[in-house]
Amino acid sequence: MLQDDDAPHGLPRPIRARQAVAMTDLISSVAEHLKSRGAQKLPSAKAELFMIRDFLPAETCAELVALIDRDNRPSTIADDQGIAYFRTSKTCDLDPRDALAQAIDARIADALGIDPRLGEPIQGQKYDVGDEFRDHTDTFEPTGFDYLAHCGETGQRSWTAMIYLNEPAAGGATRFRRLDKIIPPERGKLVAWANIDRSGRPNEATLHCGMKVRKGAKYVITKWYRERPWPERG
Repeated sequence: MLQDDDAPHGLPRPIRARQAVAMTDLISSVAEHLKSRGAQKLPSAKAELFMIRDFLPAETCAELVALIDRDNRPSTIADDQGIAYFRTSKTCDLDPRDALAQAIDARIADALGIDPRLGEPIQGQKYDVGDEFRDHTDTFEPTGFDYLAHCGETGQRSWTAMIYLNEPAAGGATRFRRLDKIIPPERGKLVAWANIDRSGRPNEATLHCGMKVRKGAKYVITKWYRERPWPERG
């Protein structure tokens, strides 16, 4: 775990302290907003983990599934050191200029009560039979060699919002091993969690995996939010 004086970005300690306070405020405000919207909080003292059923209608889910089928590529991970089996799925980036993507962006940001400018572009994923995403967290390792490349401008990932678009015939649940929670796929269901703990550091308790699909295919979309605004791309 990162210590007070070994941050790779070399920021003075007072600045790092202010950033940690801002991050914890963001975590708290989103958690309270989700509660006010009737989101179900999964019981845990270790992490902020919420669920909203029927967040997207079936018609919208079907549109997104068709989009992912039409435009996808093999998934990758940052700093994977060539470990291709760690994440075996297909990925699709939704065009932020697309009307459907914009509508979903706005809907997720409204549900979380978060500034939409903090969001990365929505990513779609498809998992075929045998595909999985092994145990990982959504944060970037502060001591990793490419931390600055991923977080120098926009900061760490604060919240993740994931939406199931369908229900595979078997498998494909999301497992939070350290929280002892397994969340099965359910069309239209949103799952949101804070990637940072109350001290402002990456929360290792959010370690999770996309379990193997045993029959059929699984489709999801994922939206990550940062500490600072995501740059607009021309």
